[in-house]
Amino acid sequence: MQDMDQVDVIVSQWADERPDIDASPMHVVGRITRLAADLDQMLAPIFAAHGLGDGEFDVLATLRRAGGTCELSPGDLGASMMVTSGAVTKRIDRLERAGLVTRRVSERDARARLIRLTAAGQRLVDSAVEEHVANESRLLAGLTASERDTLAALLRKLGSSIEKAGPPEMR
Repeated sequence: MQDMDQVDVIVSQWADERPDIDASPMHVVGRITRLAADLDQMLAPIFAAHGLGDGEFDVLATLRRAGGTCELSPGDLGASMMVTSGAVTKRIDRLERAGLVTRRVSERDARARLIRLTAAGQRLVDSAVEEHVANESRLLAGLTASERDTLAALLRKLGSSIEKAGPPEMR
């Protein structure tokens, strides 16, 4: 039998106090919630070492992954990062002040802007992503390649299930 963790203790306490409720979903949701907080703490130092927050890293990485000119519209950036347009604007403003991205008017539509990595931005994100991926590999070292593949597939399936379920209907 595997060692119990804090989530097991919580579920057990609910079983004792409210046996009429199946608290077993907490085994998954509770662990994911705790792991998300832990991962944020484990990933942040790499970004900070490069003078970035996770949001700024996300913008630079999204532009770099775009390939070609490493250029996207703010709307495309927001969709890829799943954040609001306001959050995108704040991140772009900080990165532009730091000389890591530029804004330009689109040739197709004078009302539209395009965000592009500068050479300095590309050097920074290329360095940061190497350390980031090495850190992620370090964090996953306790899992075999097969376990990682299985977990990734299950998390993908869970993401789809959550998306389909949508927010709760409030009574």
